[in-house]
Amino acid sequence: MLEIAVETVCGIIERVRAFDSEIELPDEEPEEDAADDEIEEGELEERLARYREDPQYAELVAIIDSLNVDERVQLIALAWIGRGDFTADEWGDAVEEARDAHTRHTAAYLIGIPMLGDYLEEGLSALGYSCEE
Repeated sequence: MLEIAVETVCGIIERVRAFDSEIELPDEEPEEDAADDEIEEGELEERLARYREDPQYAELVAIIDSLNVDERVQLIALAWIGRGDFTADEWGDAVEEARDAHTRHTAAYLIGIPMLGDYLEEGLSALGYSCEE
């Protein structure tokens, strides 16, 4: 079922939370439909441009970009499940849609999701995994 190592996801969660604690996010309503998640490239670039100088941002991008395509796709699907766009029973559908939505900007997309750490943790939990040892 899960092709990305739980330890890898947990490490990303830890780094995302450290990054999130350093930045101020605008008060925005999260999108409710996964299909509506597609953000115009220019809009995403503008939203994250001010954080690019942050070493934690660069580290997160490097970690996510170092994952293979299947792992990046599964990271997106985990975030969507954790956010409630899909249920654990719809894992295959979430992965398929994430594969269709996957671009070379996956790291920027994921880092731009408010509460990403929480969503990834909830996604893991929904699939029966945990970062707790």
